[in-house]
Amino acid sequence: MRNTQKLTLTAMLVAIGTLTSHMLFIPLGIVKVFPVQHFINILSAVLLGPYYAVAQAIGVSLLRNLMGTGSVFAFPGSMIGALLAAYLFKKTKKIGFAFAGEVVGTGIIGAIASYPIAVLFLGQEAAVFGFIPAFLASSLAGATLGFIILKIFLKNAGGSIEMTSKY
Repeated sequence: MRNTQKLTLTAMLVAIGTLTSHMLFIPLGIVKVFPVQHFINILSAVLLGPYYAVAQAIGVSLLRNLMGTGSVFAFPGSMIGALLAAYLFKKTKKIGFAFAGEVVGTGIIGAIASYPIAVLFLGQEAAVFGFIPAFLASSLAGATLGFIILKIFLKNAGGSIEMTSKY
């Protein structure tokens, strides 16, 4: 895939992610699960590679924050998750590792990276007992649903994703 094609697909994923992820979410008490955004993170990681996956995550996060539907807390986690998903897929060529990278990158490393912001806005106690568990649960559930959507997509598309070009 040429760079212009990758850039076009990245822009399309940013548009889809921005328009759908704030409308299509699952509210679970204090947790909001965004399966479309995690699906797009994993999909861009698998199809486009690390640079475009991170660009997609930045684009969606910026646009959602500008629209007032995003979260400043999710910004670092989404980028880290997309990058780790792309890196693990690139190394292993297995979609399961892209899923694991999204969960670990967004849920665990992202929560740690966002912790100082959470303390600043929410306070120490709310960050520890509210934000971190909610962030982890949301990321795990969203990435799991995103992975399931991707597996269904691949099954209906007739197989697996083959990487034919270098990033």
